[in-house]
Amino acid sequence: MELSNLKPAEGSKHSDSFRRGRGHGSGNGKTAGKGHKGQKARSGAPRPGFEGGQMPLYRRLPKRGFKNRNTKEIVGINVDALERFENDTVVTVETLLETGIVKNPRDGVKILGNGELTKKLTVKVDAFSEGAKAKIEAVGGTCEVI
Repeated sequence: MELSNLKPAEGSKHSDSFRRGRGHGSGNGKTAGKGHKGQKARSGAPRPGFEGGQMPLYRRLPKRGFKNRNTKEIVGINVDALERFENDTVVTVETLLETGIVKNPRDGVKILGNGELTKKLTVKVDAFSEGAKAKIEAVGGTCEVI
């Protein structure tokens, strides 16, 4: 069994189009599944998370951290991953996707300087580290920021 194969038990799910409170013969008439009296039987029952005036859990717990809405998720690729290309190849984000080096480019691709490169390549990606740029140009390749 895997997480992708999980599904609810047979008979445990009901459709949302079920009409409640339409007479005894419907099997869900009279109180329409709300039981007898009480706050939750009435209209205007409290919202989810309401704890009857007690300070709710989401306000008792401390707020932590900061989420920057303008952050960019850059995918890093080391220079040694470019070794699989032939000499004088133009390496772009599309070619990286085709060869499977990058699965999802997200907000951009950056070439990092870990490893060795022996082939002359023209690399066109969003960013380069100083070390990566030096290694690519040392073997006669070129770096272009797109």
